[in-house]
Amino acid sequence: MGIYATKPENTEFAKVEPGTYMARCYSMIEIGHVEEEYKGQMKNVHKVILSWELPDELAVFKEDRGPEPYVVSKKYTLSMSEKANLRKDLEGWRGKAFTELEAARFDITKLLGVPCILSIIHEVSKTDPNKTYVKVQSISKLMKNQECTPQVNPTRVLSYDNWSWDVFNSLSEYTKEQLKKSDEFKALQEPATVHAQEGENNGAADDLPF
Repeated sequence: MGIYATKPENTEFAKVEPGTYMARCYSMIEIGHVEEEYKGQMKNVHKVILSWELPDELAVFKEDRGPEPYVVSKKYTLSMSEKANLRKDLEGWRGKAFTELEAARFDITKLLGVPCILSIIHEVSKTDPNKTYVKVQSISKLMKNQECTPQVNPTRVLSYDNWSWDVFNSLSEYTKEQLKKSDEFKALQEPATVHAQEGENNGAADDLPF
């Protein structure tokens, strides 16, 4: 009698339905500098992943853990240039544009714990038309007098300035693979080859409302 390995009928994770949701930022994972193609040219860009929980949208993802909030994430280039997606989303989140002085220095860890409204859509995969993934289409501030449900997931931060192997090991395999491609992660394995990067985003604007 044979012993057969089989493919599960559905290997996709549970996805929250498209719509508008109250959310809270709880996680920031610094990917680091990676090579990425942009308009036919390869560039070395600094990437980060922000994640939000939807505290009012619960489901059982693992029986031993009970109901948990859906989580959605978005990867950004860590840039506050005028056309950068990060800047556009943050301006929607805070409800006003950045001045150039504010945009010159912004610490994104200030976003942790801050509530917002997310507009979520499902987008068809470019590599597999039979698959869709959740996409954060836009971010806006809460309406006046609106309150967000208290945070459920513990706050999670991973940066190369304050590295934690415990946090790294808790990440999904897909996210780990993204980090492993970065200059900074490679430098963790070979400290003598540290590649210093300058200039895109370097600090905090103390007067911002996040």
